[in-house]
Amino acid sequence: MGTKNNLTRRAFLAATTTTATAVVTGCTTTNTAKVVPGKISPNEKVVVGLIGLGGRCREIARNCLDIPEIEIAAVCDCFRPRVNSALKNLGKGNGYIDFRTMIEKENLDGVMVETTTHARAWVACHAMAMGMDAYIEKPMSLTIAEGRHMVDVARKYKRVTQIGTQQRSIPLNNWASDLVLNGELGKIKEVHAPNFVGALRWEKKPAQKLSRGGDDGWWDIWTNQAEYRDYHEELHRRWNQWWPYDGGGQTYGVTGWGAHSYDQVNRGLGMYDEGPVEIVLEEALKTERTGKWEERTPGPDETGQAYYRMADQTGPRAKVNMTFRNGVKFYCDMDGDKSPGLGCQFHCENGMVEINRDRIWSEPQELTKRSDRPETLKVAENEPHIRNWMDCIRTRETCTADIEFAQRSSTLCYLVNIAREVGKVGEALKWNDKKERFTNCEEGNALLSRPR
Repeated sequence: MGTKNNLTRRAFLAATTTTATAVVTGCTTTNTAKVVPGKISPNEKVVVGLIGLGGRCREIARNCLDIPEIEIAAVCDCFRPRVNSALKNLGKGNGYIDFRTMIEKENLDGVMVETTTHARAWVACHAMAMGMDAYIEKPMSLTIAEGRHMVDVARKYKRVTQIGTQQRSIPLNNWASDLVLNGELGKIKEVHAPNFVGALRWEKKPAQKLSRGGDDGWWDIWTNQAEYRDYHEELHRRWNQWWPYDGGGQTYGVTGWGAHSYDQVNRGLGMYDEGPVEIVLEEALKTERTGKWEERTPGPDETGQAYYRMADQTGPRAKVNMTFRNGVKFYCDMDGDKSPGLGCQFHCENGMVEINRDRIWSEPQELTKRSDRPETLKVAENEPHIRNWMDCIRTRETCTADIEFAQRSSTLCYLVNIAREVGKVGEALKWNDKKERFTNCEEGNALLSRPR
């Protein structure tokens, strides 16, 4: 840990033996795969390393400390002050600035990839190729093509993957989703979710001094696949607002809360390995506030009221709708000052059910007032999700938020962004959900990946 890092960006990104290359993304993986491990004894701890030590990772670490069956043995971040801070808070473990060195030196069962979105695919693919099962933050990739490459790498190396869409491990959410999926509310007519804002475009600003404490070249390494820009604190600390690094990750953004909301849509529709077949931009893109925000008292039926303050955003957005192969219409059209926040509404023949994070509401209310309805969580929402990943590492079974499921939900997010970017209001963009390409929109296909 005390060795000074003299890696340049070019050297850091190139210092692997390439065995698998996705032409569409330029993403590469290393030739150091370990043998797929056998089942871990129920009495053994699952030993993990944390990669990317920002605020989200700190929250994940706190939840891991509440689970005695999991052990954080090592941490890694390209910015050394965060490594030092994490070790101080944990009170144990080893720290690294190169995650590959961490994997080579530590006897880990898996890694938790909590990096920036634009670094996530590269880090996760290397880690999985090096023998690691992976818990990966959402959205799992910066583009649709990156996400597909990640799925391919996970399958090639037989990795157990869990993406950070925690609602799939919340009993109440899954119970309500199954009511919809199993037809107990009648035929699904349409689905509604919020009209989330997209990412902001960075306008060049005067360079600022690098944050102190980082090793030589750390900003090159942090920049990863994106175009190099002079250091600015807004890029470093608020990266999820900006298009080069995310698809709209601020709280009410398309790839921020949208990744949760649209994953709830897929869960209720049973879209585990499918996608829409048509996407329509309903209006021109405009910069606006995400609701009217009048003074009022939210009613008991508003499951998203806990998120209204955070959802008060201003940014680029436009309503989009999609059609699935079964004919169900999905509308991204709701405002942030009304329900459902992190969820969606399913309108069915026998009524409506709104499914949010560990909260549901239905009309009529009798639809969800059943004796088998689960109670709300008594622990932190991350805990059952981490436990599911941990259990599946032992059994080699599929996690509740497997990487393929997450690829389908993050694809919905990026299809919204692409439809807005292409800007063909009222025109149906035809989508082949098997090949993950548009059949009538080459402008859209050009946005499925980015120059790396």
